[in-house]
Amino acid sequence: MNDLAAPALPDLWDRLTGTQPDPALWVVLATLAAALAVIAPRPLWLISRNAITIAHEGGHGLIALLTGRQLTGIRLHSDTSGLTVSRGKPYGLGMILTAAAGYTAPSLLGLGGAALLATGRITLLLWVATALLAVMLVMIRNAYGVLTVVLAGGAFLLVSWLAGPQVQAAFAYAVVWFLLVGGVRPPFELQSKRRRGDAGDSDADQLSRLTHVPAGLWLFLFHAVALCSLIGGGRWLLEV
Repeated sequence: MNDLAAPALPDLWDRLTGTQPDPALWVVLATLAAALAVIAPRPLWLISRNAITIAHEGGHGLIALLTGRQLTGIRLHSDTSGLTVSRGKPYGLGMILTAAAGYTAPSLLGLGGAALLATGRITLLLWVATALLAVMLVMIRNAYGVLTVVLAGGAFLLVSWLAGPQVQAAFAYAVVWFLLVGGVRPPFELQSKRRRGDAGDSDADQLSRLTHVPAGLWLFLFHAVALCSLIGGGRWLLEV
């Protein structure tokens, strides 16, 4: 047993930190088309948006922890809404960064994923995503949230362990395109809700109360991060 385990650890590390060949350009374009196909039509978006909500609430939770706040729980709901609760000062930089992290998280995660893919680290991306989902699962406080995170994490785990290099590459590119493109739509939805007066306690409005900066400027920031991430990440993904 020990003789078998000894060479396995270096092999595992090499697999994790090593590079994999880039997919063909048609695969990159096909995964972009697949991402658009589940984002653009509203009926499919109402389902696929659950993945964006995972990234959104995970962003709140991660920044809350990194800024020293006490993360008490995350809830994900079937209407694609979510709630992240943390304890700490109800003001200050930590609270501001935590509130700002939600709408920017999907796009920034997509940008980080594109950076990994640009260097050929497909397996590393899959394992990092699996680890982040596993950590998030610990903080989920409702059954629907547990189900969605387990399904997402299970998909990453199965692909990273059982699929071949080509399938791994296609899956990784599809996920990153989905985050980059899908991250653009929620700020527009929030803008529409605020125009109708249906989002009085949105992240932008909370940030406005915290910073005394108009909510519209925070909404502009959400748009800017999403669009810049899509442009920058898209350029990296298309350089194959």
